[in-house]
Amino acid sequence: MQPRNMSMSGVVDLAAVKAAGEAKAKAEQARAEAARQGGAGAVPPSALVIDVDEASFERDVIQPSAEVPVVLQFWAEWCQPCKQLMPVLERLAAQYNGRFVLAKIDVDANPMLMQQFGIQGVPAVFAVVAGQALPLFQGAAPETQIRQTLDQLVQVAEERFGLTGLTVDPDAEDGAGAGTGAATAPERPAGPYDALLEAAADALDANDFGGAMRAYRNVLTDDPGNTEAKLGLAQAELLGRVQGMDPQQVRKNAADDPSDIRAQLAAADLDLVGGHVEDAFGRLVEAVRRTAGDERDAVRLRLLALFDVVGPEDPRVIKARAALARVLF
Repeated sequence: MQPRNMSMSGVVDLAAVKAAGEAKAKAEQARAEAARQGGAGAVPPSALVIDVDEASFERDVIQPSAEVPVVLQFWAEWCQPCKQLMPVLERLAAQYNGRFVLAKIDVDANPMLMQQFGIQGVPAVFAVVAGQALPLFQGAAPETQIRQTLDQLVQVAEERFGLTGLTVDPDAEDGAGAGTGAATAPERPAGPYDALLEAAADALDANDFGGAMRAYRNVLTDDPGNTEAKLGLAQAELLGRVQGMDPQQVRKNAADDPSDIRAQLAAADLDLVGGHVEDAFGRLVEAVRRTAGDERDAVRLRLLALFDVVGPEDPRVIKARAALARVLF
């Protein structure tokens, strides 16, 4: 089971794109045309990570997608999870060495692109392959899962669309031909908790939620403010709670007895795992309104835990916090 905000289906669900043969033919035609015109050849490393806006989208995303998958990260300055995800994607762009290009889009500065892609919250990650958009995932996620998604994307791009990526020349000078590219981030030195965080992510991938929780708590014992560990622990706890649930029975119990707090908590967990974030928050805010004493505290604490899963800067969390405050005070 993937974390609540991860969706791997977009990479392999190609029903919405043009026929693979047609897309592959277009890609091959575009490469042949570039070769006839004395194409740019190898690119500098700076061309692998670029900033894109509405004016440059056609030139820097649509056109290059005939040669290489372009991964789009929609982000905002106020979004802390965006700032955590961005260096991970930048580092992976460098490591994949031309198999994809990372394009970063500031949603506040580019509202039309945000609307066109139907972005509900950030960070949100898409890919454009042969001119066609594919949803990858939304929200923060362990690096191991991001790598799995990118591996699927690269495989699909090569096998179905004939896109083999760009040739990168590490000695090429940055500048001309680099478009709006920004230099890729240097390799981050290993931090004191990287091994524990990686072990926790591996446990999460293996559905060993208990092991993941222990590893994340070990990090938080020494570093209570570690954002990655806090997010990972919240995800592991949520996935551990829903493991083995019968969704139909849980939802029936919640609908049959709105006063059953345990049923409402379980249904809210399922809502969040299923991507129905606002439904989960609304359910628990209403439960807080109806309860008092220990029951109210239990619901309030669960709601705060779900806020941690989604991220404090997410607009849906901000809205739900305001609703919670109105109910409490």
